[in-house]
Amino acid sequence: MKKIINNTLSAFLLLLVTGVAGMLFQACEGNEEDMPMPEVFYIRKADPAKSDSLVAHAFMGDIIVIIGRNLGNVDEVWFNDQKAGLNPNLVTPTTIIVSVPQVIPATVTNNMYLINMNKKDTLKYSFGVDVPAPLVDRMVCEYVEDGGTAVIKGNYFVDDPASPLTVLFPGNVPGTIVNFTINEIHVTVPPGVGPGQIQVKSLYGTTRSRFFFRDDRNIILNFDDLTAAGGWRSGVTGNSNPAGISGNYVRFSGTMPAKAGSVWNEDGLSFNLWPQANGRPDVPVYTGEIKDGEIKFEVYVVEPWESGAMQMIFTPYSITGSNSYIADASVPRGLWNPWKATGTYKTDGWVTASYPLSEFIYSPDGSVSANKLTADMIRGLTFYLWHGGVDGKECTPHICIDNIRVVPK
Repeated sequence: MKKIINNTLSAFLLLLVTGVAGMLFQACEGNEEDMPMPEVFYIRKADPAKSDSLVAHAFMGDIIVIIGRNLGNVDEVWFNDQKAGLNPNLVTPTTIIVSVPQVIPATVTNNMYLINMNKKDTLKYSFGVDVPAPLVDRMVCEYVEDGGTAVIKGNYFVDDPASPLTVLFPGNVPGTIVNFTINEIHVTVPPGVGPGQIQVKSLYGTTRSRFFFRDDRNIILNFDDLTAAGGWRSGVTGNSNPAGISGNYVRFSGTMPAKAGSVWNEDGLSFNLWPQANGRPDVPVYTGEIKDGEIKFEVYVVEPWESGAMQMIFTPYSITGSNSYIADASVPRGLWNPWKATGTYKTDGWVTASYPLSEFIYSPDGSVSANKLTADMIRGLTFYLWHGGVDGKECTPHICIDNIRVVPK
């Protein structure tokens, strides 16, 4: 009798569990089928300082907050024909925080689409995406001869029949665009243009570059009329093998062992500009804030560079007859060693390099110096390929440098 009761009880419990599970399944299934439609009340900027500013459109890449109701089941948000990346942690029943996609839409509808996870309920909401004016980041080489091809890096380079993509060189002289992508333009340099900023114009606006084409501001050395004569080593100069970018340049070549600091070869791997001995006036080259400036130059690395750092050292006006500052850990300097990221560095022709003055903080071996660079120290200049504190591979680099200047970032 007891056994029968137990069997009956077990069967009853099984039926009860099965029934409850079935109801739960039907409820879940019904919930997914019958999800409430999302509603949007308004959209605002994500920036707390602008949270009271409602928006009907935003630039690509902007972060916005969608305010509404029944938003918790939304798992896709589209702007025109571009799907946004949606973080489930930033979705609640009343808010969605989302970044506007940074891809220019192929088809513009000026609508946002919110799609529920059941893929059956879609809310269409009027919202525009603004394409920014061209972003002009840099020119691969700022010194390009007339008729040569300049390469401009940036974003939002958009061509339109009604407003063709245009590059204007100094003097508003148009260049001929050879080809372009959304983030790179190849343009032929027109004849007779001088130094200055360039402009890139598209349907969405015009942007003036922060960099200068053929930048002639605050040039310290061009190895033509501005040389390092008067120092112990004025540098090995040349204008062939390879051809120069704008006249003479300084050449660094010689064997570099793998071990950092294990060779001292000033003759082939350095120059010293001592301004007093060079006959220059006692004035700083750069008078801006250190945080706002950078040293720039054109460089052609002909043979792979795989060890050592280019020590870039600013020196006082009066220094002469001694190179002890090179190994002095108290003298701050920049250490440029672009090979470190991949193990080797070689350029495809001349390129423009830049290094922030705020990074002139090192000792010869790569440790941080006790002193910091100040603007009044920017008078003399030494470059020396040596040490840097990072071992590499034995190599025989061939590095050519021209047009050394200190300019605002």
